[in-house]
Amino acid sequence: MSPYVSDLQPDACYRALKARDARFDGSFFTGVTSTGIYCRPVCRVRTPKRENCRFFGHAAQAESAGFRPCLRCRPELAPHSVVWSVQDASSILAHQAARLLEEPEAWSGTVASVEQLAARLGVSDRHLRRIFEAQFGVSPVQYLQTRRLLTAKQLLADTALPVTEVALASGYASVRRFNAAFLAHYGLNPTQLRREGSERHDQGVAVRLGYRPPYDTLAMLAFFAQRQLRGVELVREAADGGSLARTLAVEAGGRVHRGWLAVQFDAAHHQLLLRVADSLAPVLPLVIRRVRCAFDLDADPRGINKVLHGHFPGGDGLRVPGALSGYELAVRAVLGQQITVAAARTLAQRLLDRFGEPIATPWPELTRLFPEPAVLAGASGDALGQLGIVRQRQAAIVAIARAVHEKRLELHGGAELAATLQALMALPGIGDWTAQYIAMRALRWPDAFPVGDVALHKALGVHGEPRPARAALAASQAWRPWRSYAVIRAWHGLAAPSTSTGAPPAVLEESA
Repeated sequence: MSPYVSDLQPDACYRALKARDARFDGSFFTGVTSTGIYCRPVCRVRTPKRENCRFFGHAAQAESAGFRPCLRCRPELAPHSVVWSVQDASSILAHQAARLLEEPEAWSGTVASVEQLAARLGVSDRHLRRIFEAQFGVSPVQYLQTRRLLTAKQLLADTALPVTEVALASGYASVRRFNAAFLAHYGLNPTQLRREGSERHDQGVAVRLGYRPPYDTLAMLAFFAQRQLRGVELVREAADGGSLARTLAVEAGGRVHRGWLAVQFDAAHHQLLLRVADSLAPVLPLVIRRVRCAFDLDADPRGINKVLHGHFPGGDGLRVPGALSGYELAVRAVLGQQITVAAARTLAQRLLDRFGEPIATPWPELTRLFPEPAVLAGASGDALGQLGIVRQRQAAIVAIARAVHEKRLELHGGAELAATLQALMALPGIGDWTAQYIAMRALRWPDAFPVGDVALHKALGVHGEPRPARAALAASQAWRPWRSYAVIRAWHGLAAPSTSTGAPPAVLEESA
């Protein structure tokens, strides 16, 4: 195997392992030579001897070296390792390739191949394999295989889905191939991983998702609470965690799956409990990915805080709120142009009440789905105007809905950033502020910066300068590649000192 780039320090990893430090969860895995098993740093089993430990930066590396995943700490629950760089071109390319492999929506329901991945990144497949193996120590195929198997392992352990559905949901074309891969890697049949006593619910399926502390759960939920729409979202804030429930429509394989989901924070264990309607079970891995993005569960606070702590010392636990639907986020961003958050919510509520589809859920407060792209794509100017939406925003909403409905615009973490920003700004009524805001929350770009945002200017103390946008842009260079997180921290700093809302102030304004 080719040598790979790794900055892991074995002795430091062992100290984190002994301390069961959750800050390093998912940042490395420990292979124990005496058992042939690999674990997360937070595993509660007896700490192995130092001489029996090998450390790996990714689960795929551990499995490639012949180790099996621990059935107790369950490596599939660990937050993913997301690395961003603005310097090393090979590292950027390798991590972008890994990020695309993690995004099921990036491939429109097809199975990703090395050739497709290389073409997407604009390089040869040979070059991609070379830089990928140099960076991760495994091939792209091995990396993807590990991710599929760990996804399947989680579904087998936490849900009652039939093995056939688990196989298809995990990306396997047939049950036979799934069984063969599972047996070859783990020495078990898939049914042998069914856990007795795993969490079951009368309604829906439940899985657990891990994250690295610190995490300001109150700030995250307050952000969503300030924007929640009656009938679609229900946020309950609590000091020991809090919860969010909402309706959701997910399109996959040419079919739209409609249902609900609910998340409950378990701050004590650094986990999020996700419950999903049975109607969304066929697309559960995709829903899991969206939830991880919406709540920014894969962020590594250590790297972010290393850059931002000195500038924003009170924001170490803040995350960038994402979106469960990039299309919905884009429509709501247009409605929020140059008006207060409360006013934007009022317009969005009218849009929902007029065009939303009814749905039954376990909560009497959740009764509607956000209008689907096909519906708003055909909405007339008169119908939108009656809701108080001005003509410029009418055109932008219809244009976004048509582009998404016709598959000309993708708004998720696997979308190509530069091309998507260009496509957004080519639509009527979409300027830099809206495009950057969508990139920050829907495309999951950690370095988005809405330079014309008035509230941001106030937070940075440049609103009184002749050219506040230029001053804000100059100040932001020290925060790269984490400017999205800097924006959230700056907005948070404008909130009342007596509250921890994490929500931006009332006014968001797009630059001319």
